[in-house]
Amino acid sequence: MQSPRMTLTMHAHARNIITREILAVALDTFRLYRVRFALTALGVMIGTASLIVVVTVGLTGKEYILDQIRGIGANMIRVSGTGDAVNTSVHEYLTLDDMRVVQQEVPGVVAASPMVLLLQHVSVGGGKERDVSVLGVNPQYRQIRNLDVTGRFFDDLDNQERAKVADLAEFLARRIFGTPQAAIGRSLRLGGLPFTIIGTFKERVETFGQSELAGGNDILIPYSVSRLLLPANAVWQLFFSMSDASRVEPATRQIQAILQARHRKGFVFRVENLTQLLAVAARVANALTLVLLLVAAITLVVGGMGIMNIMLATVTARTREIGIRKAVGATAAEIRLQFLAEAVLISLIGGVIGIALGVSLPLFLRIFTSFDIPISALSVFIALAVTTLVGVAFGTAPAARAAQMDPIASLHHQ
Repeated sequence: MQSPRMTLTMHAHARNIITREILAVALDTFRLYRVRFALTALGVMIGTASLIVVVTVGLTGKEYILDQIRGIGANMIRVSGTGDAVNTSVHEYLTLDDMRVVQQEVPGVVAASPMVLLLQHVSVGGGKERDVSVLGVNPQYRQIRNLDVTGRFFDDLDNQERAKVADLAEFLARRIFGTPQAAIGRSLRLGGLPFTIIGTFKERVETFGQSELAGGNDILIPYSVSRLLLPANAVWQLFFSMSDASRVEPATRQIQAILQARHRKGFVFRVENLTQLLAVAARVANALTLVLLLVAAITLVVGGMGIMNIMLATVTARTREIGIRKAVGATAAEIRLQFLAEAVLISLIGGVIGIALGVSLPLFLRIFTSFDIPISALSVFIALAVTTLVGVAFGTAPAARAAQMDPIASLHHQ
């Protein structure tokens, strides 16, 4: 008499044999109908590649876009004054004292800079004039605006000593001197005064039109020197950078209240930050990801329907084979599992090729372009799971049909 343990071992061994036979038959069938099955797997392959790309873009592209916007200055608050809109005979503007009061009363301010617009032309070399934007700012403006600088940016000492130094936008430096490096050490005249170019700058990321530097024809000089050229106390804009993004919204409200208290009731000004832009960008990225996922899902469904159609045709073509297998002892469950395994195999082959194509796209972009799209490992696991699910979902009906066939009628099938 056999022990229960021995019986379980024998059953497990029998199941392993059946599983190996099912897989062997599935592979033989695939080789026999390889053209038909390969064309069927094509739909799954395209859908899987689309899914890989969509998930990769959805998981990493969204963060890339948000990082680009944060690079503009996600912790930045910008104040713009437009003068007195109620009493047109009296004009009131932002001042340097406004900036100092905000720095004292608003916690978390780590950098601040005024900004004034001086003039729109500059004299270079033999007196040739070019249209530019000359902005007077503090040294902390570089930190607030995340500028990349070649050479050096003017510092606090330059500002205190009213040194006549300037930093040019890289685009303007190329336009005038040929290269950014060639501009360093050269001189130009602003408002009749000679300035030495000590560096060039560019914005670290694309600013989507959210920057006063978007034109590229910009020159930055120390704010203290700008007062020599524009003696009025008016400030065009004030910039503040917060220590943490969570402080931006409450600080924006505090600055609004402080400036309202310091100026006349009719004084019109705007206090802005990029929080709303970040929220809008996140919503747009999520919506785009959902649309692309829908397209990928439709492609996979079409591929799954192709699997179901080809498996139904295969079941019909192999009716006599099914009858013979049942006659020699194959159970309905084994027949069902056989055809389900073939459907999953078709789906997985298409899925694996699709995964390879989907992963190769970001690698291709890395090699031949400047785009660096990170590859999400999660997208590979999701794609494998989905392709397996497609094979099971669309292979179940043909497998059930094969399992329900009458063996006697199947043996008489021509």
